[in-house]
Amino acid sequence: MLFSETKRAALESILFVSPEPLTLEILAEVLELSAEDTLSLVEDLSGEYDKPVHGIRILKVAGGYRMATKEEFSDEVEKILKPHAVRMSRAALETLAIVAYRQPITRAEIEKIRGVNVDRVLARLMEKELIAEVGRKQTLGRPILYGTTMDFLEYFGLNTLEELPPLQEVSREQIADDLARMEERQQNDGESGKESG
Repeated sequence: MLFSETKRAALESILFVSPEPLTLEILAEVLELSAEDTLSLVEDLSGEYDKPVHGIRILKVAGGYRMATKEEFSDEVEKILKPHAVRMSRAALETLAIVAYRQPITRAEIEKIRGVNVDRVLARLMEKELIAEVGRKQTLGRPILYGTTMDFLEYFGLNTLEELPPLQEVSREQIADDLARMEERQQNDGESGKESG
């Protein structure tokens, strides 16, 4: 379907200013189009941004769409963002990996795997809104269960949890290394999309 330049420009503006991914339903409502037409418009605009003359792209992440820089420009983008980027500690990445792969999981279960107290790390991950309380375990004391959030998916550039690297017989350190690589890629890619907005 051929769309008016006005609808394309409106979509571009919406994606540019949004600090978070926008679902197809929200885009359709704002653009006053059907979900099918909105998806076609997103794909059309995304195809335009896939051309080498553009430094940005439309990324499907955390169940929605947002703008991000292309990976091939990560070195240049990193020079601008590096002073502002705050990387997670190894302890935070290890804890986050355990929550991501074992959720829902209690604090005691995380501590059993890590072998150390995780109260402060859990608090920091909750402050960053990468994990949240998702319920209570039906055991003595009814301990809190933790799980990842939509912000976790967005932070690591994932659309769903199924996109996590497959869990094999690897150590928590190897999983933390994988998450660190994903975090670095997102710092150079997805996070720049926020800066552009």
